[in-house]
Amino acid sequence: MFGEYSLGDLGSIFAMQGFAGLILFSVYLLMALGLAIIFGQMGVINMAHGEFMILGAYVTWLTAEFFTSHLPSLFPIYFFVAMALAFCASGALGMAVEWALIRRLYKRPLDTLLATWGLSLILQQVYRSVFGPREVGVTLPDWMMGSLPVTDVVEVQINGLFVMTLTLLITVAVFLMIFRSRFGQQVRAVVQNRQMAGAVGIDTEKVDRLTFGLGCGIAGVAGSAFTMIGSTGPTAGQLYIVDTFLIVVFGGAASLFGTIASAFSISQTQSTLEFFLSGSMAKVITLLTVVGILMLRPQGLFTLKVRR
Repeated sequence: MFGEYSLGDLGSIFAMQGFAGLILFSVYLLMALGLAIIFGQMGVINMAHGEFMILGAYVTWLTAEFFTSHLPSLFPIYFFVAMALAFCASGALGMAVEWALIRRLYKRPLDTLLATWGLSLILQQVYRSVFGPREVGVTLPDWMMGSLPVTDVVEVQINGLFVMTLTLLITVAVFLMIFRSRFGQQVRAVVQNRQMAGAVGIDTEKVDRLTFGLGCGIAGVAGSAFTMIGSTGPTAGQLYIVDTFLIVVFGGAASLFGTIASAFSISQTQSTLEFFLSGSMAKVITLLTVVGILMLRPQGLFTLKVRR
């Protein structure tokens, strides 16, 4: 297989596939960050996480349509507005779901799995009824189109660079919030010992609601980024939910660094293998590798104490 290419060709191929892997890594990480907060910090198996992502994608599409029809002169900046609205819409829905459903199911992970799976089906039908069964595509501003030449052979997509920059900023913001803010201290206190956190005056129900809303809001931003690499449809979120859970489990529950390392390794492996093999075989090999590692290290790459 490799004999068909020169060393220079192989270098260019790996460079291009590496960059494609970074774009996939960015979307995976945005999805996994939200799920790591919900699953790792709260112990809730949120099977509807992909639908929160798709809500953000639909909000981005609606924002693009609104700016095209009513504010065409401001269309170049609509994506920033769309990301903010996607975060707010997904976060607000997440807090409503936590209040109405999830708060009654803490310490019952299998029940949260079944409940959120049902919620996933409901949201898919809602999206199908409101937006139609067909997939929709988002028109990007002109400044996000095209590519930048790195060498005579290798080019990088501008929207890919934008997604990676966005992911970096959000990851840093999540790190500062979890490890450097008062809210983050409260979240970690509730994770380590809910009863003691409540005894010292922390409103554990409020922390739970805001944490769940934050995780869903980040998924909404991931939905905005998703519109750059795929079409938006009622069931599109299901294509990423398995990979996202795999990343969180492989990285280690409640570990931000583990989530980043896991998303990077899985996305790069999958992207590189897809060039030489079919997409399905690349996923199979990646999955088998991760399963083999988890058999040797079932706690994941990194571990932190989580809620009992």
